[in-house]
Amino acid sequence: MVFSKWLVSLIFIFHLFGTIPTLSSSSLTAKELADIPANFLSHAKSPELTNWMVDIRRKIHENPELGYEEFETSQLIRNELDKMGIPYKYPFAVTGVVGYIGTGRPPFVGIRADMDALPMQESVEWKHKSKVPGKMHACGHDAHVAMLLGAAKLLQEYRDNLQGTVVLLFQPAEEGGGGAKKMVEDGALENIDAVFGLHISGDIPVGSMATRPGPLMAGSGFFEAVISGKGGHAAIPHNTIDPILASTNVILSLQHLVSREADPLDSQVVTVAKFQGGSAFNVIPDAVTIGGTFRAFSKESFMHLKKRIEEIIKGQATVQRCSATVNFLEDKKPFYPVTVNSEDLHEHFQKIAGDMIGADNLIVSQPRMGAEDFSFFSEIIPGYYFFLGMKNETRGPLASSHNPYFTVNEEAFPYGAAIHASLATRYLLHLQPKSAEGKVKDEL
Repeated sequence: MVFSKWLVSLIFIFHLFGTIPTLSSSSLTAKELADIPANFLSHAKSPELTNWMVDIRRKIHENPELGYEEFETSQLIRNELDKMGIPYKYPFAVTGVVGYIGTGRPPFVGIRADMDALPMQESVEWKHKSKVPGKMHACGHDAHVAMLLGAAKLLQEYRDNLQGTVVLLFQPAEEGGGGAKKMVEDGALENIDAVFGLHISGDIPVGSMATRPGPLMAGSGFFEAVISGKGGHAAIPHNTIDPILASTNVILSLQHLVSREADPLDSQVVTVAKFQGGSAFNVIPDAVTIGGTFRAFSKESFMHLKKRIEEIIKGQATVQRCSATVNFLEDKKPFYPVTVNSEDLHEHFQKIAGDMIGADNLIVSQPRMGAEDFSFFSEIIPGYYFFLGMKNETRGPLASSHNPYFTVNEEAFPYGAAIHASLATRYLLHLQPKSAEGKVKDEL
């Protein structure tokens, strides 16, 4: 782990003079405290800051990098933090960066952005289209990085008033790689009392936000199975053991898991999205590979699905005289827990976001079957995740994420930067977590 050059220089100077000064902590009036969200939003809407965030996002968009390969993106982030005079630690989880703004003392609150792109070819023709064949920011992580850097600019200007430390979490490999899990393992959450994260959404109007307390996004896992038989000529199938026929029976039986074994009020999904077998019209192959995903809103339901998926695949293969091996790919694609929002942080979010955009623009989100590795953070400490609107009716509908025609409405950026900064600042100033009061935590 290395510190930024800026921080190393500071530490040397402080050591030379035998003391480490701390930033001042001005006391704020109740009105000044209440005005923070609105003030951050007005500052974030300035052409200078908005255009800066847009430029950052477009640079990242042109050079997408997959999970654990975000070296250029990470370098861009560190360069910008250096320019702002914000100390950081690097690396976490290969390419992750963790920055610090404030006193360097408790309480600590985290705000997070993911950095990775998807293995997709971009179909949108525009000036800043991906320059890397087969890779694209099709989920908005480029926008997430830009907005967190925008929040860093706002917070750095306000650093003398912070009553603790804001931790900037730039995280790799959200798209199936479990980057948040590796960040936790590398100590990125050390001392942090609570963490906030967001995701842009084309279904929600610009200037609005959507979320809910409790379970928000499903736990998810992947599976891959090889069903083996005996290949041969398609004209004499009785001399073969057909793995294609066995695989179709497996797939049909897997669909019964949700329709006949799950409580209708307990949302679950099992989807087979991969089927590979055979290469000729008149040859029955020796084996077929199938794969897919399964999701649920409780750990119990999730583990039940895992158990039954393996039982069904192996059992149905045996019925058809085949054999099967099942791999849940946990070494490459770790299971994502359910994303659960803290009830206490929900009240905090409602207050802060309501002050910023008005209570009428806060939307109650339905639970979503999509998964999010922010859940690895919220398993460890109180966490809160929400969706940031970017829909503009006058511009027509936006393509959904993970789509080659996905686009980002950059009008949303000031709201993302401002809500990040406001949630963190007011958390430190107003909540003053009991964990910080009841025990002394390490300084940075």
